[in-house]
Amino acid sequence: MSVPARAYLSIGEVLAKLRGEFPDVTISKIRFLESEGLIEPQRTPSGYRKFTSIDMDRLRYVLAAQRDQYLPLRVIKENLDAIDRGLTPPAVSGQAPTPRLATVDGDFAPSHFAEASELRLSRAELLQSSGLEETQLTELETYGLVTIRGRFYDADALSVARTVAEISAFGIEARHLRSFKSAADREVGLVEQVISPLLKQKGSEAKARAEDVQMELASLSIKLHAALVRAGLHRNK
Repeated sequence: MSVPARAYLSIGEVLAKLRGEFPDVTISKIRFLESEGLIEPQRTPSGYRKFTSIDMDRLRYVLAAQRDQYLPLRVIKENLDAIDRGLTPPAVSGQAPTPRLATVDGDFAPSHFAEASELRLSRAELLQSSGLEETQLTELETYGLVTIRGRFYDADALSVARTVAEISAFGIEARHLRSFKSAADREVGLVEQVISPLLKQKGSEAKARAEDVQMELASLSIKLHAALVRAGLHRNK
């Protein structure tokens, strides 16, 4: 979707908006931060910079980090990278960033099954955030319970890893969880079968309807699974 023209600010307008909070900021300073790769404003065909609200947020973060925390540009750049990947930068230098997105845990309302979050974790970050050991993660990948997308792990991988880390306290290993993966694959197949006719229809309304049905069915399948497990446990008493 194209962005309306006035959603962009010129460098002069950016300077005017920042001056109240950061009196020492200059156009030269903004250009320097761009040259260091901390911001990446777009350009008009004539070569003029076009700043978005995201660029403004990044500029405020950089300027505040320099003024209030005296952070060097290298550390600020690392923090910005963490923010871009859905992480919260550490409060103390040297500590690891932590996932800030709540979608990795919580209930299983339909909204929980919306499109995946933008969280992106390295292998080391996934291990630290989940509490898994390296050998456990390798086993989970072997059995297809956790997968890496490109160079990073997403919020779904973190959710699975955290859950397995808790389950492992009861002596349950990755090899015992293959049946969970098989059951989940069957449920996914059933949902895809139901929404397939909607996806074949043209128009945004059909696509939106398919997404709603997908989220609702996913939520109901989890509720049914929980109810069946609960009923089975009650029968065994």
